[in-house]
Amino acid sequence: MVDLLFILIFMIILFLVSAFFYFIPVGLWISAIAAQVKVSIGALFGMRLRRVAPARIVNPMIKAHKAGIPLSSDMLEAHYLAGGNVDRVVDALIAAQRADIPLSFERAAAIDLAGRDVLEAVQMSVNPKVITTPPVSAVAMDGIQMIVTARVTVRANIDRLVGGAGEETILARVGEGIVSTVGSATSHKQVLENPDAISKTVLAKGLDSGTAFEILSIDIADVDVGKNIGATLLTDQAEADKRIAQAKAEERRAMAVALEQENRAKIQEMKAKVVEAEAQVPLALAAALREGKLGVMDYFNLENIKADTAMRESISTMDEKRQDKER
Repeated sequence: MVDLLFILIFMIILFLVSAFFYFIPVGLWISAIAAQVKVSIGALFGMRLRRVAPARIVNPMIKAHKAGIPLSSDMLEAHYLAGGNVDRVVDALIAAQRADIPLSFERAAAIDLAGRDVLEAVQMSVNPKVITTPPVSAVAMDGIQMIVTARVTVRANIDRLVGGAGEETILARVGEGIVSTVGSATSHKQVLENPDAISKTVLAKGLDSGTAFEILSIDIADVDVGKNIGATLLTDQAEADKRIAQAKAEERRAMAVALEQENRAKIQEMKAKVVEAEAQVPLALAAALREGKLGVMDYFNLENIKADTAMRESISTMDEKRQDKER
């Protein structure tokens, strides 16, 4: 019974000691005191209750204190609870101080909460970054395509990091400037002879306005001659005009064929009417003979006239054929 009681007391004491060292990180408190950072045990206990990892607050405070940057635990804890990266913000403040860049904790915290890497921004302010544009196709006034690649040297603008546009906007604006500059050139030879004119013209347009960067220089890395777009467009236009003319000619031919078929149909209809009328002649003669309106001699005279007319037509046709042969 005594052994069970002893074990129970030992377990209770072990639990209390573990809970004490969990809620009050004595080792972290001693490190803070050794670094002359004022952090009370009550503050560490409160951090545990607020679900804040004390090491995430105390260690950055120690770094900031050693760098001569006054920061309170409340400021760092508020940024931590807001979802920010306290360690990265403190590193950015130290880097900015070493580079003599004015940067307050509020500005650094705002940049960090905006989703940007504030430490990288400070490093880019000290060491500018070179961005290579993708190949930009532009056409000069003589119709020759030029393919231009540029390198843009940018430096982060701390004051415009919150709300400023990113690298994609810089690349888009530089590409637009290259297209407009090459497009205003009278000849592609002019672009090849003076590629620096492109960078000067583009740089003078203030393309970094409203962005999180400051453009230091724009250098043309490569200029290649592409296709003859003007000749291709003229060829395509000529081919299109040719097809339109062919379509119109085909339309006129179809209309002519339709008109010819219509005329043939009318001629056939007229011939049918003539044949029908000629078929009525014997009937009319027979009726006239029956009714006594036409005599037998009149009929024979009519037949003689018809035979004489047929003979004359035959002789005329033979003469025409003979004359054609003589020719």
